[in-house]
Amino acid sequence: MFRRRKAQEPEADEIEDLGEGIDDDVDDETDDATGGSGGSAPTGTGPWDADEDVSDVERVDLGGIQVPLVDGIEVQVNVADEQIVAATIQHGTSAMQVQAFAAPKSAGLWRDVRREIIAELKEGGGSAEEADGPFGPELTASVPSPDAGKGGPATQPARFVGVDGPRWFLRGVISGAAASDASAAEPLEAVFADIVVVRGDDPMAPRDLLELRLPREAQQALDEQAAKSDLDPFQRGPEITEVR
Repeated sequence: MFRRRKAQEPEADEIEDLGEGIDDDVDDETDDATGGSGGSAPTGTGPWDADEDVSDVERVDLGGIQVPLVDGIEVQVNVADEQIVAATIQHGTSAMQVQAFAAPKSAGLWRDVRREIIAELKEGGGSAEEADGPFGPELTASVPSPDAGKGGPATQPARFVGVDGPRWFLRGVISGAAASDASAAEPLEAVFADIVVVRGDDPMAPRDLLELRLPREAQQALDEQAAKSDLDPFQRGPEITEVR
């Protein structure tokens, strides 16, 4: 878990993930994308490309994305198959899962991805419709709830936001109170707008996830924790939970 460091406050070395959440990654096709972007950020605003002259704020460096650290915000990582696949920004009872993907030079991905999400949610018992948001077109959705079989509601509200950048696409999935409360969404939207995307120069197929990694200090702390648990069978192991 990463929080904004206060004066004389040591760096946090606890890293955890959101646990169960919305998991509807776009598929990893390798063909050329078709269709326009429909989700580019207005000129002079973020999310930012790494080559832009971005604001000098404290950010946690996760490799493919750099997430600003502000008061009241926690940044967590989501792990699948021993790989970090997303970052989750937590604020109170609201959360936003963020993923960055490679995109072709000629066109963006967000318009096609919106159509796919709508179709997938409809097939799975949910629904979604397009709306205008702070980053352009977005989806207001009802997604199947993980508690549906436990007496809970069949669906829960969510928002899907996206921005097409230069050779990258950034997607956010907002859940909790912020999915339906504009004031609760503002802190998460502010963080999303100030994320820096580091696409890199390596060739990548469209829709491939940009590689995410832990900051060096956090990875070192995790390695030390794992080594200690190997020596002491009664010591708890690393606190990263796999997302399924």
